Amino acid sequence: MPHKFALPLLYIANAISGFAQGITMIAIPWYFTAQNEMGYFNTAYGFATLLVLFFGLYAGTLVDKYSRKYIFIAVNFICFCAIGGIAAYGFSHTLPPILIVTVFVLTMLNYNIHYPTLYALGHEISSPENYGRINAQIEVVGQSTSILSGAFAGILIEGISQGKQKLFGFHLDMPFAIQKWELTSILMADAFTYLIAGGIIILIPYQRRQRSIAVKDALIQQLKAGFTYLKAHPKELKFGLFSYSVFAALIVSIHALLPVYINTRLHEDGSVFAASEFLYAIGALFAGLFIRLFFPSKRTEIGVVFLTGIAAILYLSLYFNLQVIWFFIFSISMGICNAGTRILRLTYLFNHVPNEYMGRVNSIFNMGNVLTRSIFIFCFSLPFFTFDQHIVYAFLTLAIFLGISALVLIQQNKQIEV
Repeated sequence: MPHKFALPLLYIANAISGFAQGITMIAIPWYFTAQNEMGYFNTAYGFATLLVLFFGLYAGTLVDKYSRKYIFIAVNFICFCAIGGIAAYGFSHTLPPILIVTVFVLTMLNYNIHYPTLYALGHEISSPENYGRINAQIEVVGQSTSILSGAFAGILIEGISQGKQKLFGFHLDMPFAIQKWELTSILMADAFTYLIAGGIIILIPYQRRQRSIAVKDALIQQLKAGFTYLKAHPKELKFGLFSYSVFAALIVSIHALLPVYINTRLHEDGSVFAASEFLYAIGALFAGLFIRLFFPSKRTEIGVVFLTGIAAILYLSLYFNLQVIWFFIFSISMGICNAGTRILRLTYLFNHVPNEYMGRVNSIFNMGNVLTRSIFIFCFSLPFFTFDQHIVYAFLTLAIFLGISALVLIQQNKQIEV
């Protein structure tokens, strides 16, 4: 019987660490945009994504092999020490770009073990009849946190001056002033949230379920078991790979494209970038609350196809757009599409993949997703895409990619009426 406090504690820990992570992952790309070094950042981001590919495979086996509670505690402690150490160095020295990128990479690596562990642990400590509700709750908590982090990021990375000021793309009359935070202060705050989250995880009542994977099994054997399972279930394999397309496009956009798009196409500042994250989170929160009403458990595949098609249209619109207000509409709509597909995808997988394979299966899907993102990131780091307003061609490319993904998913599910 699941303990009544286990899930609330898990949600609280996830929210606390996610708040500062969100600010950090907005502040770092914008820092490089302001320094006119997005070419350097995107190249480093591409190599970091490849590193994540190999780590993600190993992370999946850890999630299935060891106590998921202890994995959470260890990861939070490591991130606290590493990011806190870099931030402490930055208070007495100028942080070189490589250390700033290192924080970004550490956060990416953390995501690739944090979320498989989060969903696998949530799966493990809940009952089958609650899987859809648990996925939606995780999304609601995560996106509520992102709303706050997006709002705070816009304020902290630009600051607020008293009186008339342009903020979030609008001219506002501010009755107070808030001092801009330096990047080192943001990083130190991020580090301490890992420490707090780890302390909360310790309090979670947890009794590990028996799993068929043995601690003595070699890594290659564990991975092979995941591939063998998916080979025997080709429908789950194809669905898992192509249902990740919206997420792949969004991650590439957030860190590699949107800062350049806002700067060169819309001619706006970092507060608009943060506002887009804020609005994205509102859309994702809406999806977390209501997506299951539109697409219940028996219609998850139809929902993924529909939302992927809508995302393709949204990306195509950025090729023509010159208005901040439409960019904000795009952001909130993509929040609905990405969070909606994630909830529906996870509900489908929860109902079709045994828990003992969940970490490895998610890692294999993530491997395909990371490879896709790496290709796009290296492609979009070419000077052509950062010249003038050529960034719009990157969004056109992603629109075509999403359209093809939707067609593949339709072809797989002949029963879907388009």
